[in-house]
Amino acid sequence: MYYFYIIQSLNNKKFYLGYTPDLKRRIKSHNNGENIATIPNIPYELVYYSAFKNKMMH
Repeated sequence: MYYFYIIQSLNNKKFYLGYTPDLKRRIKSHNNGENIATIPNIPYELVYYSAFKNKMMH
């Protein structure tokens, strides 16, 4: 399964969108400062996700 997700910063309310095959691990990595793009706005909360059978390609 792949997950499309939206997280929101608890500090400044900015949103970040992403996709991953492991949603729990990915949210933890955002909040642990392991993702350069999201470090400045830690902590985050998950506000939305959808599951898909496979990675969608255009």
